[in-house]
Amino acid sequence: MVEKPINNKQEGKKRKGLNLWPILFVGPHLLLFIVFFLIPSVFGIYIAFTKWDLFSSPEFVGLENFKTILFDQDSSFYTQFYNGMENTFIFVLISVPFCIIVPLLIATALTTKPKFSNLFQSLFYLPSLFAISAVMIIWNFLLSVSYGPLQNYFGYSTNVLDTQPHAWISIVVVTVWWTIGGNMVIYLAALNGVPKDLMEAADLDGAGVFSKFFRITLPSIKYQILFTTVMTTIAQFNVYGQPLMLTGGGPTESTHVLLMYIQKNAFGSGLSIAGISSAMAVMLGICIMIVSAIQFFLLRDRD
Repeated sequence: MVEKPINNKQEGKKRKGLNLWPILFVGPHLLLFIVFFLIPSVFGIYIAFTKWDLFSSPEFVGLENFKTILFDQDSSFYTQFYNGMENTFIFVLISVPFCIIVPLLIATALTTKPKFSNLFQSLFYLPSLFAISAVMIIWNFLLSVSYGPLQNYFGYSTNVLDTQPHAWISIVVVTVWWTIGGNMVIYLAALNGVPKDLMEAADLDGAGVFSKFFRITLPSIKYQILFTTVMTTIAQFNVYGQPLMLTGGGPTESTHVLLMYIQKNAFGSGLSIAGISSAMAVMLGICIMIVSAIQFFLLRDRD
């Protein structure tokens, strides 16, 4: 039986036709990314170099907005920027370790397959499905000094949302409760992939639980830990809803984070100062990139 010769031109056309499929799958996501992320981001960076009230045409002022928020100590925007950045960093430094360690401990406990492990896994993941407004309504009720359980059942009379350090503790506890589900699922998948032969060899050598955890488990899931650490840090830098709806930025603006000032200046009452708000947002973005780069450097694979 004689085989037909392969027509290279026809084969090449077929391959070119197949290359359209990735575009069809990626195209919608890429279009949404450009329209709802890339264009607004570029426009926001441009607005940071202008004086704009959202209605008139933007007036280019160069680095004036950045000079105001960074160096003009007589300006209220200088105070807002540094107070907002300080409060944002406080929240990040306190919340990120808990949002990494607590889900990791829960995932480690669940991998031992305790009774009702699937139920506990669902219960821990459930809060992450709630909208932030629903979460804040629930916790405002729980922490209310007038009718909340702390007052009625435990006799705790301190207004935890209007005093420090209780306000920060409340915000961090709510955030950890709300967000641990996502990291927990990632760690569960990673822990299930830890090589069993290494664990068996460690058992034969008489290694203890802590030795196996720190010498085998953690090194085996280091990339997942790096990913969750970076993504959690980025998310916590963008904190907004928790202090807004839980403490209103109080007491005395001690929980007033930078995004609250950005929103207030751009869309609050009175004349909009979108240029100043955009400059603050750009500086926040630069801080996030610097912190993320430092995390990648410190947690990188040194082998």
